Amino acid sequence: MKCPVCGYTESRVVDSRPSADFTSIRRRRECLSCRRRFTTYEIMDVVHPVVIKRDGSRELFDKNKLLVGLLKACEKRPVKAEVVANDIEASLAGSLNREITSTELGEMVLLRLKRLDPVAYVRFASVYREFDDVETFIEEIRKLQSEPSPEGDR
Repeated sequence: MKCPVCGYTESRVVDSRPSADFTSIRRRRECLSCRRRFTTYEIMDVVHPVVIKRDGSRELFDKNKLLVGLLKACEKRPVKAEVVANDIEASLAGSLNREITSTELGEMVLLRLKRLDPVAYVRFASVYREFDDVETFIEEIRKLQSEPSPEGDR
């Protein structure tokens, strides 16, 4: 770490503490040459996976884009869309795969919503799977009703 006053490259850490949101670490340092103190922030460099879309194009995973879809599906429902988005982002970060298809990503969302709230699940599925008529909705709801209730997952 280079001292901002004299440019010397050696310093010692005087104090270290996490930020309020635990996304970075604040370090108070002292230059070993001029003895001036300065602050640095250490953040984790997260490598976001690449999403392979249906048309074959690729784009970096964007949690905000996922969150927009979840907010629409979970509107006026007892589901915290941010929690679902954070869970999916954490799953992707913990995975060794650096690429994921949009289909796999959509299925991850559907799996979580199915356990949390059937209405949010059907809303998301209707857009994700491109329901084009009422019969498709009815068929999806019948499938949902015929499956055993995952009471332990709530």
